[in-house]
Formats: sequence, C-alpha cells, structure tokens
Amino acid sequence: VQLQASGGGLVQPGGSLRLSCAASGFTLNRPAIGWFRQAPGQEREAVACLSTNNEITYVPDFVKGRFTISRDNAKNTAYLQMNHLEPEDTAVYYCAASERFPYGSTGPNYDYWGQGTQVTVSS
Repeated sequence: VQLQASGGGLVQPGGSLRLSCAASGFTLNRPAIGWFRQAPGQEREAVACLSTNNEITYVPDFVKGRFTISRDNAKNTAYLQMNHLEPEDTAVYYCAASERFPYGSTGPNYDYWGQGTQVTVSS
C-alpha cells in the first residue's frame, strides 16, 4: 500500500496549485481521504477531508472557499485544488487514507500516508 503525493512547488501569492495523491496497492475510491499540512515549528493540521461515501467534506475556515478536495476513481487518485494561495499556506502537504474510519479530520484516524510535497507561496 502506497500513497504518492505530487504537485507541490513555488507559487506567487494569489496563485493556484493542484496536488495529486496516487494510490497503489489498494483502491482509493472507498477509504476516507484527507489532506494535511505541516509548517516548520507547527503542528500538523487538516486542510481538507472527504468521507468514504463523499457525503461529508471537511474544510477548515482558514482555507474554506480556497481549497477543494476530490477523488477520481478511474485514476485511483485524490486531489487538492488550492486557489488564492497565501504565504501562510507554505508547508509540506501530505495526503492520507483511512480504512478504519468512514470519516476523520485528525491524523490518528488515518492508516496510510504519502511522503509529502512542499508548497511554498512567496513573491
């Protein structure tokens, strides 16, 4: 079982990025999925989570209206679309999947983690 996150990079404030999370070894259309981030010296925090049946979406207020989580079952890939990026969004972003819980917005709920992809928002 492996999750491979990609799509990070350097972007100017106000720009956009789309992160991808490709799964191998299991089917990503069933588990709950989540995107988390961790900036230097700060705790890991959830930025978007999606339940197993896609009925529940969690997006915290500090990214609401800017970040969107989705999954493409045919490609076995999850995505995080990030718009209107701000310098405060600079962090390493991780994707995660949970087979134990149908939904979760905290790290311990998740079983599998990608390796992280760096997002830097700077002019």
